[in-house]
Amino acid sequence: MDLLNYVFAALSIGLGCFGWLAPAYTMGALDLTPGQSSMGASEVRASVGALFVGLGVGVLIIGTPEAYAMLGFAWAGAAMGRGTSLILDGQSQKKWIYFGVEAAVAIGALWVNL
Repeated sequence: MDLLNYVFAALSIGLGCFGWLAPAYTMGALDLTPGQSSMGASEVRASVGALFVGLGVGVLIIGTPEAYAMLGFAWAGAAMGRGTSLILDGQSQKKWIYFGVEAAVAIGALWVNL
């Protein structure tokens, strides 16, 4: 169980690092285009990147099942947003893949820790 928790935290940190430190790459992967303002890159660094890095580091520091469960709830929120997009905004293979990753981390972290 501890190994799975470390994997979930590492996924959060690793994927978050892309958004935080490589926003242009992340924006391209998400089919986003930079605009005249730098706010798009700023939002990717914050909400797609450093937020998940902080979450992953936080659960490693706290280290309790409740902390790891919160990691699962956060990923469940991401999956819920992606699922909403699949229903309301249209479907694509990329959205389904991202939804699958988000749901898998959410279900795994919650299953192991609740």
